[in-house]
Amino acid sequence: MNFLKTTVLLATLTGLLVAIGGLIGGTGGMIFALIFAGVMNFTAYWFSDKMALRMAGARQIQESDDPRLFAMVREVAELSRMPMPRVYIIQNDSPNAFATGRDPKHGVVAVTTGIQRLLTDRELRGVLGHEMGHVKNRDILTSSIVATVAGAISMIAQMLMWSSLLGGRRDEQNPLVTLGVILVAPIAASMIQFGISRQREYAADKTGAEVTRDPEALASALEKLQRGVEMRPMRDTPAQEAVSALYIVKPFSMRSGGMSKLFSTHPPLEERIERLRKMRF
Repeated sequence: MNFLKTTVLLATLTGLLVAIGGLIGGTGGMIFALIFAGVMNFTAYWFSDKMALRMAGARQIQESDDPRLFAMVREVAELSRMPMPRVYIIQNDSPNAFATGRDPKHGVVAVTTGIQRLLTDRELRGVLGHEMGHVKNRDILTSSIVATVAGAISMIAQMLMWSSLLGGRRDEQNPLVTLGVILVAPIAASMIQFGISRQREYAADKTGAEVTRDPEALASALEKLQRGVEMRPMRDTPAQEAVSALYIVKPFSMRSGGMSKLFSTHPPLEERIERLRKMRF
């Protein structure tokens, strides 16, 4: 069901991009929009992991630096039937973790020093299962495609806005349609992007719990992480904001009720915990 929802949302996002291209330039505009998105996707596919690690301030470590952490990562990788990922440490008191890498052969798991101090070995193992779930499900590829298509929609909308302000093609475009694209398209693209992100979090929870066969460990970890981030949130810098969607829990404000749910990259932790505690093996 999570995969189906992601597929539908991704198809909707791509359709929105093509439709905007068609409104602006007909068939040629549609082709340009697809090529533009393709180039951006290629760039994101190859370089997004390096950029994310740099912005998060992550540092690669070797097994001799932290044998305990490496042993847990190796165990979860073997249970997932995946290659051993590279391991990174983020020197930050805020408890969190994320995974990146364009495919399982290039997987990366990064944890903060804060999460290592807060969680038990069993809980940290549950978190690593979630992160390996992202790599196993190729969520980094999905999120890169979604982010670049959504970014392309916003850029095209901005180009259309400036073109309209400068008087370009006024005779060929319906002013109401143009205004609708400029105002609505970027918001719609963002909402779809966030919706896909939330579905991928649910899926990674499920995959991680199935691999470790211990959903309670991840549920308990999420409860602790919620309290831990509220007490020690990360500094809301542009770099951390750019990678905030990758973390297992939102590194800043934990509020996600009401309308804010539609614009949140993460599902409410209460719902994630409830789903995990309903799982049975």
